[in-house]
Amino acid sequence: MQARSADGTPIAVTRTGDGPALVVVDPAGAFHGLRPVAGAIPALARRFAVHTYDRRGRGDSGDTAPFAPDRETDDLAAVIALAGGEADVYGFSSGAAVALRGAAAGLPIRRVALLEPPFVVGQPADEEFDARLRELIGRGEHAAAVEFFNRAIGVPDEWIEQLRAHPAWPGIVALAPTLLYDAELTATMTAELLAAVETPVLVLGSGGSDDYLRGAARDVASRLPAGEHRELPGDWHGVDDAVLAAQLTGWFA
Repeated sequence: MQARSADGTPIAVTRTGDGPALVVVDPAGAFHGLRPVAGAIPALARRFAVHTYDRRGRGDSGDTAPFAPDRETDDLAAVIALAGGEADVYGFSSGAAVALRGAAAGLPIRRVALLEPPFVVGQPADEEFDARLRELIGRGEHAAAVEFFNRAIGVPDEWIEQLRAHPAWPGIVALAPTLLYDAELTATMTAELLAAVETPVLVLGSGGSDDYLRGAARDVASRLPAGEHRELPGDWHGVDDAVLAAQLTGWFA
């Protein structure tokens, strides 16, 4: 399936299951070849029509320069329209920023669930991180940029080695320029934007994550007019697929 964003960019969409529409917004570095929510989709598809999509510049989706965070809101709007005109939305990590922007913009979203939005409102941008990432991408050192990004955000070294050995590694390297999109998306989240989200939002955190991510989840939930926070057992920046599916099913159903 394919949606078309407001600027004409084609967005590749996959639908699994039947029922009320549920749109999943991936984190940085994800696409159809490696999607963190993949393990939870079979359980979710028993209750929902799960719509996953390659965010712009990733996988089978197109891209249109220059990037702006509002364009990802337009992409989400196009996917929701394709899904039937109304949907629940789940966003993981930087995908949470897309989901929140969509809700704040008044898209037809029934409910939102997030797993560990990776930002703290009001925290200064890490200029050194941004400059180094931009430098690597500008020189065409995309594999190095992916590794730098992952290490900088705290991904364990053994996970990075597994990523390098994964069949999807060439596709992950190809989308390296979009890591700048994720950095801009999260750095430009504001208290005013969160306060404009009237949609009920469940913010999940993992007990196995670092203090920054766990604190960020609590902070985001506290700033939302209809926010609820839950911390679940899990690993760094993730929870078990069955646990996640159960939480999302209960919240959206």
